[in-house]
Amino acid sequence: MDFITILAVALGLSFDTFAVSLSFGVVRNGIVFRDACGFGLLMAVFQAGFLVAGFFLGSLVSSFMQAADHWVALVLLAILGIRMFISGLKNDGAKGSAADYNSPMALVSMGVGTSIDAFAVGISFALLSIAIWYSALIIGVVTFLASMTAIRIGKSAGARLGSRVEIIGGLILVAIGIKIFLEHTLAA
Repeated sequence: MDFITILAVALGLSFDTFAVSLSFGVVRNGIVFRDACGFGLLMAVFQAGFLVAGFFLGSLVSSFMQAADHWVALVLLAILGIRMFISGLKNDGAKGSAADYNSPMALVSMGVGTSIDAFAVGISFALLSIAIWYSALIIGVVTFLASMTAIRIGKSAGARLGSRVEIIGGLILVAIGIKIFLEHTLAA
């Protein structure tokens, strides 16, 4: 597979990460560059890691994973989104709850929820005998850049949106979960 094709796959995989990172930037509009880099790196590692895991696990779990991946993404992102939405309603302008979404469990949930598609792509790469390390590097870099760009956009928007940013962020996460679920359900 050539560079352009892998880059196109990487861009496709990074859309969910972009949306989650945008939401994260909106909620954490005071985020500093170092923390944004950490979040972007985490998203990139999950995306590339799930690609490699899918490649090596290949057909062993492909039928199970294809049957459940959309449910896992829906549940993880919906739980986080609903928590953000409720927190935004409760705070009514108060600051401080955004730290809840910087917890290790929330970060892992966001990483897993947005990277399940990469697992399926990894399985297909195994069937096509594609160079996995080269592909994982490209996909990781594109995901990192998409995440950093989205956090920056979200940070700017969050400062203007005021106290209801958690509600918007929560709705975005739930919408991503529903989108992933519908894409897989309707494609089947």
